Amino acid sequence: MELTARYGMEYNPFLKNSKEILYVGSEYRETLVRLEYLEKTKGFGLLTGAPGRGKTTIVRNWSKGLNKSMYHVVYTCLSTLTVNEFYRELAGKLGAQPAYRKHENFHAIQDEIERLSVGQKKTPVIIIDEANYISTGVLNDLKILFNFEMDSRDRAIVLLVGLPQINNTLNLAIHEPLRQRIIMNYDLDGFSKEEGREYIRTKLEGAGCRQTVFEDNAIEAILNAAEGTARMISKLCNASLMIGHIQGAETITSDIVMQAINDSVIG
Repeated sequence: MELTARYGMEYNPFLKNSKEILYVGSEYRETLVRLEYLEKTKGFGLLTGAPGRGKTTIVRNWSKGLNKSMYHVVYTCLSTLTVNEFYRELAGKLGAQPAYRKHENFHAIQDEIERLSVGQKKTPVIIIDEANYISTGVLNDLKILFNFEMDSRDRAIVLLVGLPQINNTLNLAIHEPLRQRIIMNYDLDGFSKEEGREYIRTKLEGAGCRQTVFEDNAIEAILNAAEGTARMISKLCNASLMIGHIQGAETITSDIVMQAINDSVIG
């Protein structure tokens, strides 16, 4: 018997590469409100959160919902690039021919933003993931790069997404001009216990499961270990299912979860 059949699932919803089942909790909704504000006002935004809290998932779904006739979305997570490499990457994704010199790429990026925002009436949306790894050189240039009409107009949305440590970097005096330009700054918190239970339930129901898979004590153990982090909840659920399946267990008990937790710590 396959694992999915034993637990009444059409597929395993806790695997990273499985069909996405979106759980919309309070933090998701709050983050979406902030992103929609940024969408209307334009300028710089910053979204932070601990690993596995769902930052990329929220941003991906928000950006997918933007009207393609009104917004041009550029996504990059190559945040360890040098300044010129970053410029070349951004110029190419905006539609320009990347040059070899920094100043040429600088002007190419500004020209493409002007072309999109003024000529095509499209707002460029530049999403920089893993922004906590961005070099000081890139951060220093961001404010200048997106300065239009003597800093009187924002023609693009620039969203930095990363770990909370980026705030320490932005609080340095050298980055004060950029920090003052950030109009949306939000730190994504973890799930509450109730939201964690709802997250697991939503995943199971989305995968067609109609039977009891996790005992209440097992869910409690998972949530205690995961500390509100969606990625860890999924990881422990998946590990528990695998152990339960190997043992021939019809439901996942707290003992099975403790084995999964111990394996996770050892791994």
